Amino acid sequence: MAKDMTEGSPWKLILFFALPLIAGNMVQQMYAFVDTFLVGRFLGVEALAAVGCTGCLMFLMIGFVMGMTTGLAIRTGQAFGAKNEEGVRRSAAACAVLSVVMAAALTVFGLLIVRPVLALLDTPPEIFDDAAAFISIICAGVPLMSLFAMQTNLIRALGDSRIPTMMLSGGLVINIIFEPIFILGLGLGVPGAALATAASQILANAICFFYIRRHIPALWIRREDWRLTKAELWAHARIGLPMGFQASVIALGAIILQGALNGLGPQAIAAYAAAQRVDAVAVMPMMSFGMAMATYTAQNFGARRLLRIREGVRSCMMMSVGFSVLVAALNIFCGAFLIEGFVGAGEPEVVDMGRTYLTVNGLCYFVLSLLFIFRFTLQGLGQTAMPTFAGVMELVMRAAAAVFLIDRFGYLGACCANPMAWVGACVPLAVTYAMVRKTLCDAPAKAN
Repeated sequence: MAKDMTEGSPWKLILFFALPLIAGNMVQQMYAFVDTFLVGRFLGVEALAAVGCTGCLMFLMIGFVMGMTTGLAIRTGQAFGAKNEEGVRRSAAACAVLSVVMAAALTVFGLLIVRPVLALLDTPPEIFDDAAAFISIICAGVPLMSLFAMQTNLIRALGDSRIPTMMLSGGLVINIIFEPIFILGLGLGVPGAALATAASQILANAICFFYIRRHIPALWIRREDWRLTKAELWAHARIGLPMGFQASVIALGAIILQGALNGLGPQAIAAYAAAQRVDAVAVMPMMSFGMAMATYTAQNFGARRLLRIREGVRSCMMMSVGFSVLVAALNIFCGAFLIEGFVGAGEPEVVDMGRTYLTVNGLCYFVLSLLFIFRFTLQGLGQTAMPTFAGVMELVMRAAAAVFLIDRFGYLGACCANPMAWVGACVPLAVTYAMVRKTLCDAPAKAN
């Protein structure tokens, strides 16, 4: 159900929008979590390393799709906040066109670079073929992921975060059912995990499409809505593409880091992969509060309720930092148990390395929570330059960790890469928001 976020208590609107987002984003991460867990438990540490070493390439592909579709839907949220029904429909059409075109291009690009990039990263020969097969299937399924992300982001742009969570949950249940069948029952091994994910995406897309057709008339695109102008397409692309490229730039830093990490051997790769999966779920509350700010900001910006944006940021910061402290404590004190769930009790060195990663990262989660709020708020305002620059800073910091810290400190140096990247990105975003905040403070009376 669509939700107008231009009226009512900012903290309540953001919290109750973020809670389903938290669940939905955790479900989204559970796709990769399930892949890693089942592969690690059923096929062993080398198979886990094969899936884990593709994480940076998955981030490059899927990160672009998620960032782009989130950015495209910001224009939809602004139109909805301005009560422009035709604008909402035409925005949805523009999102669909751009998503299809970019997903097709990304799939071709991904399939061409998979094996050369894995070779460039010095992927150990014993895991190379499994890694290449797994990530190639993921790349081939990018259009499915793009279509699903576009549909769920359009629903969120109208203020409904509950239905996308239900859609994601349904897809995950299907994935959990399919994975043991593909991996073990059909004997497909590591590639079977990727095929199961693709199959679940097909069904999830169909469910989402028919739900929109039946229950969300605001997104029913009419024939005339497809007659888009270049100006309309550009208005969406100028926000969506930089957000997609921003995620890809961040992923390039992860690729450089993965190359250095591969030199530490399969155990280090497996520990890092398992810890990353736990970490990815742990950061979802912070990311979800940030995403809530994007929708909240876009709607209020469209309605010219500018002072409400400042109030929302203040409330969101208090809630998100509080969540970050709780999640950090869970990871730090339960890290060994969580990593052991992936590899079993017979790999104490892998468990110890994974716990180190979770401790180092957990201590800096509060920085990440602020980063998400500043980044998504600026994007909700339609600003792309500084969020993109912040992505470049993440690339630089992760590359610096790969070049300088891993050589000197080994695995501990790799664990420091994320905190360095978060600080490097958060500082320019915080400065930019402080400048924007003054504009919001000077907003006209209508903002109240």
